Amino acid sequence: MLLGFSTNCIGDLPPLHALPVLRDLGYRSLAITLDHHTIDPFAADLAGSVDRWRAALDAAGLARVIETGGRHLLDPLVKHEPTPVSADRAGRARRTEFLRRAVDIAADLGATCVSLWAGVVRDAADEESVWNRLVDGLGPVLDHAARRGVVLGFEPEPGMFIDTLAGYGRLLDRLGRPEHLRLTIDVGHLECMGERPLDAAVSPWLDRVVNVHVDDMLACRHEHLPLGTGDVDFAGVLAALALGGYRGGLHVELPRQSHRWVETARESAAFLLPLISGRIAA
Repeated sequence: MLLGFSTNCIGDLPPLHALPVLRDLGYRSLAITLDHHTIDPFAADLAGSVDRWRAALDAAGLARVIETGGRHLLDPLVKHEPTPVSADRAGRARRTEFLRRAVDIAADLGATCVSLWAGVVRDAADEESVWNRLVDGLGPVLDHAARRGVVLGFEPEPGMFIDTLAGYGRLLDRLGRPEHLRLTIDVGHLECMGERPLDAAVSPWLDRVVNVHVDDMLACRHEHLPLGTGDVDFAGVLAALALGGYRGGLHVELPRQSHRWVETARESAAFLLPLISGRIAA
């Protein structure tokens, strides 16, 4: 498994400039959240931006995944909106187009996956209507990803329409279990949603895991905490991932620590590297 970091943890400088620092701290993978200050999928110079990022990532020896959780990329006022489950049809279409662009960026950047989620239901629609919105919105993205040879990693997210691993399983069934719709897990989210013990919770899904977010958390409290300050059983869940053959990035995701990103990167590396080395050796 690869020690990884997320661009949403990097503050006070352009994230592109942080890559050599992360490399020197032992990081080998980067989760890039598409956004105004990283890679803007709607920028006039998108091709040039992708070229610059690919060259810098290659120079730093970093694997990469694409994240689509930019808070205000599509709406300057409402966090994460619009989503695949938004009430507004035009808004859902904007999200679909954004995800298609994310797939193109991943293909051009050589990323191993595009991570995405369902979104928050903000109206009184019945459950079946929301399922229809989600399936209809993801269909074109799945088709486009298949054409570009890009794997998608769906992330259950607390507070969103799909917030558990079981919900991800229901989505798979509704979509016909496409091989390239894999799973992004956030170990803190598992703890938050009570999917314990974590190793047992992830074991049935190990053949689907394509991306991992790492943060600490407390049950029933969706707050990303520095590693070692919550209740997550890191040794157990990392052992399960290793035994299942996962060799991708373990991407530290602590956006509220972005003001002290270097210290966070250093502390997280010191916490994770012994566990990674021990699990691979085992």
